[in-house]
Amino acid sequence: MKNIRNFCIIAHIDHGKSTLADRLLQITNTVTERELQNQVLDDMDLEREKGITIKSHAIQMEYEKDGEIYTLNLIDTPGHVDFSYEVSRSIAACEGALLIVDASQSIQAQTISNLYLALENDLEIIPVLNKIDLPSANPEEVTDDIVDLLGCDPDEVLRVSGKTGEGVEDLLHTIIDKVPPPSGDPDAPLQALIFDSVYNSFRGVEAFFKVVNGEIRKGQEVKFMATGKKYFADEVGTLKLKQLEKKVIKTGDVGYIISGIKEAVEVKVGDTITSVENPAPEAISGFEEVKPMVFAGIYPVDTEDYEDLRFSIEKLRLNDASLTFEPESSAALGFGFRCGFLGMLHLEIIQERLEREFNMNVITTVPNVSYHAYTEKEPDKMILVNNPSELPDPSGLNRVEEPYIRASIITKADFVGQVMNLCIEKRGILINQTYLTQHRVELIFELPLAEVVFDFYDRLKSISKGYASFDYAPLDMRASKLVKVDILIHAEPVDALSALIHVDNAYGIGKKMCEKLKELIPRQQFDIPIQAAIGAKIIARETIKALRKDVTAKCYGGDISRKRKLLEKQKAGKKKMRQIGKVEVPQSAFLAVLKLND
Repeated sequence: MKNIRNFCIIAHIDHGKSTLADRLLQITNTVTERELQNQVLDDMDLEREKGITIKSHAIQMEYEKDGEIYTLNLIDTPGHVDFSYEVSRSIAACEGALLIVDASQSIQAQTISNLYLALENDLEIIPVLNKIDLPSANPEEVTDDIVDLLGCDPDEVLRVSGKTGEGVEDLLHTIIDKVPPPSGDPDAPLQALIFDSVYNSFRGVEAFFKVVNGEIRKGQEVKFMATGKKYFADEVGTLKLKQLEKKVIKTGDVGYIISGIKEAVEVKVGDTITSVENPAPEAISGFEEVKPMVFAGIYPVDTEDYEDLRFSIEKLRLNDASLTFEPESSAALGFGFRCGFLGMLHLEIIQERLEREFNMNVITTVPNVSYHAYTEKEPDKMILVNNPSELPDPSGLNRVEEPYIRASIITKADFVGQVMNLCIEKRGILINQTYLTQHRVELIFELPLAEVVFDFYDRLKSISKGYASFDYAPLDMRASKLVKVDILIHAEPVDALSALIHVDNAYGIGKKMCEKLKELIPRQQFDIPIQAAIGAKIIARETIKALRKDVTAKCYGGDISRKRKLLEKQKAGKKKMRQIGKVEVPQSAFLAVLKLND
């Protein structure tokens, strides 16, 4: 056990985590030259295309120092704020963390939030300055920033280049010297913490775990404590680039278990595995349920695919424990699921993965957040509103509360004005403004989550020329003046397009939605009114004009009454058509409403 080191890599998005992991694998000869490619651990097409890590990846390396062989278990984590749940689970399975900072970009918002996460778990932090080979690198200044943040000595900050491999050998020596070996009792009853799982269509669920106490053997009967289910460990082993089967996994080590579990819901990430014959008295603490931030409905394009969609989402959830879902139905879209996501990028990634990995064509409704509603009859009874259609009748409503977040934005001093304007436009309250250095400012705002969900991140990036970094944490629920804006198409409300909006923005957003839908809904043989309404009051209207056939074209010359007769006949037909006509809303219209500010 004294030769095992478990560590993870944490950093802001695009600070070179995956590249550094590639060099570590290369130097420890874990991957051969033939297998080596950029982002070795990112095995999803989507990760390679977007150049981001979506899933945490665990891999075991071996390295010889002073004549002793050390086993190093590395977990490469995502950097984007939407995948912070993945990071928190990886941190729970480690004793040390490499905190990586880009020498040209310095400390960003996500760097700080991941650091606090690691410190809460009492991890040994090794500060690493990456990308020192870049011409724009500024190692001296960034080292000072790290020293200010961590309170360490400047000599303790390691300078490496993930691209060229410079300084990576020293980094390995530091990991072995500084990261403590796992502490656990090899003779105690088995306790293993599940930190990830994937679905294999041939062998069922594969769970990845870290043995905290005891040991796990092949063929042993084990129990998952959260669900109480029992299984036989058909295969256990360690995680090299490919899985390596072993007879036993001992205390402190990281491995995988395959036990023929077919149901995705039976494996919960953060659960504890124990043995049936000598069970542990209690589960490992520290597991927290994920709190989704953004909700959206996902519906199959073809209603017959509902069961296939359920199967696909369950499989996806195995691989991504932060996805939550429950069935719901909509008058416009039929049966589907209401899913909870950690942010807009998370929603986009899930939608992409459903299409790529499971060939599912889906429609996603307007994303929103959960509200708390209170009625005049029972002002103390909270009603959870996940969907605008669940809002009680406005006439009997006492108040609606919406979730607020504490947002930390780090930006260059040049862009402070624009960033403040954006946050105030989004109903933000400035709490604090700190100059980290002469050129870098940290702004702390309290913002309504509903305002951040839509397009906040994209607009923040564009006004700050990509420099501003953003991180947030949930705060509390606060009463707000919110109204439900319904969209009526041909006098029929389309529930998938209704939204809860602050009173001040309701007219503007209603008008924009009507204009957008006018462009996107194809013209019919009759006039189609598109209206935005708050209750019974119409606040905006657009009309899609009818397509008209020139019925008088065949009349050349002759009596006007003949033309009039034809036009009257057409008019009567239009009237009848308007009564029985149905309007199909194309999927592009649903998607376009999401991007109102473009």
